[in-house]
Amino acid sequence: MTRMIIAGAQLGAIQKADSRDVVVARMLALLNEAASRGATLVVYPELALTTFFPRWYMPDWNEVDTWFETEMPSRATLPLFERARELGVAISFGYAELTPEGQHFNTSIMTNRKGEIIGKYRKVHLPGHVEYDTERAFQHMEKRYFLPGDLGFNVWRNEGVIMGMAICNDRRWPETYRCMGLQGVELITIGYNTPAVNSQMSAEGQEKRLFHSDLSLQSGAYQNASFVVGVAKAGVEDGHPLIGGSIIVDPDGFVLARAETEEDELILADCDFAKCAFGKTTIFDFERHRRVEHYGRITSQTGVIIEV
Repeated sequence: MTRMIIAGAQLGAIQKADSRDVVVARMLALLNEAASRGATLVVYPELALTTFFPRWYMPDWNEVDTWFETEMPSRATLPLFERARELGVAISFGYAELTPEGQHFNTSIMTNRKGEIIGKYRKVHLPGHVEYDTERAFQHMEKRYFLPGDLGFNVWRNEGVIMGMAICNDRRWPETYRCMGLQGVELITIGYNTPAVNSQMSAEGQEKRLFHSDLSLQSGAYQNASFVVGVAKAGVEDGHPLIGGSIIVDPDGFVLARAETEEDELILADCDFAKCAFGKTTIFDFERHRRVEHYGRITSQTGVIIEV
C-alpha cells in the first residue's frame, strides 16, 4: 500500500514575450509551495515552458525551432530539477522536444524524487491541421509542428506506484487509458492547453469544453481504477483564452481537488493507492471480464466503415 500527496500545478497564461527563465521561476514558486504542504509529486501542464505556439502559422522552421528544447534538463530548467531534488519531490511537465535527428514532438517527462528522468511520453493523438486554414477563427497547427508520438503508452514504477503519462487531446480517447490500464496503471498524469473556444465552432464555448474535459478524465479514471491528474495551462495568452479546470480524480471517478481560477494555482489530494485494488479486482478485472475476441475492429480499422 502506498499513499502520496499529489499536487497539480496549474499555470496561468504564458505570453509570447515571456522567457523560459520567467516561466521556470513561476514553476519553482509552485514547487516550493507544494513541498511545504507535503506533496511528493508535482504535475505541471502540457508545453509548460512556453505559450501555446501552435495557434500561429509559422512558415519559417527556424522560427518554429525556437519554441523547442534540444535537451532536458536544459539551461533554463536545470534550477527546477535541482530544487526538486533538494526538496525530494518528483515532477512531471510537458515541453516541445526537438530530437538530435531533427524530429519534433509534444513531450512529457517524469522524474523520481532524486530529480532523475525515469519516463518520457510523446503525444499520440495530435489535433488540428497542417496548412493555414482561412475558415478557422484561429489556427491549431499541432499536426504541422509535431510528429505523432512514437513511444506508445508506457508505465513506470515510481515511488512504489505504477505511473503513466498522456497529453491534452489524448485524454479524450479511451484507448489512452486502457493501454495503461492493461499494464496495471495506478496514476495517470495529463497536462493540457485547451482553447476555451472551438476554432471551428464558435458556439462551443468554455462551459461545454470544461464539461468534456471533466467527463474524459473522470471516465478514464473509473474505467481503469486509477487516479488521474489533469493539469491546465489556463488564462488569456496573447488574446486567446485557454480553459482551466485542473482536477485530481480518484479511481471511482470522483473529483478530489479542483482549481478555482485561471491563474497559477496549486491543487492537492492525499491519494491512497490501495483504493485502486477494488475496481481492478471486481468490475474491471480485465483478465476475467475482457472479451478480446470481439475487439479486433479497434486496432484493424481507423475511420468509420458503414456496412448496414
